[in-house]
Amino acid sequence: MAATRAERVQLARLLGEADALLLVSNAEQARAFLELTGVSVAPSAAVSVPTALTAQRRMQAVKEPEPVDGLALDGHRRVVRWKDREMPLTRLEHDFLRCLVAEPGRVWTYQRLHHAVWGNEHLGHGSHIHSVVKRLRQKLASLGATVTIHAVRGVGFHLLPTP
Repeated sequence: MAATRAERVQLARLLGEADALLLVSNAEQARAFLELTGVSVAPSAAVSVPTALTAQRRMQAVKEPEPVDGLALDGHRRVVRWKDREMPLTRLEHDFLRCLVAEPGRVWTYQRLHHAVWGNEHLGHGSHIHSVVKRLRQKLASLGATVTIHAVRGVGFHLLPTP
């Protein structure tokens, strides 16, 4: 499956001689189209995206990343801890921060973050991502944490020590 629009356009160019070509964003769209045309899709051949995401989240909840400069996440209670202080997090905030804490210093692209946190491809201008980042920065600052989320313009975000 071609993940990005550019990949789908390239695939269409490569298959230009084909009699028919159907471009879909995900397996669920392909399954729905096939069912509309009367083609039966065997349940064993299909992977349920929500089930896969649920399993992935269950695994994430089992093992939280190691603390970074004293910043720790508690996935069961969905809180971030800095020294002896805690702050509650929403699911999106927790999953977003978990990505950054798991690989401190590494730049997470918008697309990679969107896939890990929202479970689908990054489309649009990303204001929802910036909203989560803004709330997390405020929460980290209110805890007095010496790390914060830095933006890499046009690329994504990473967790670095506060300057």
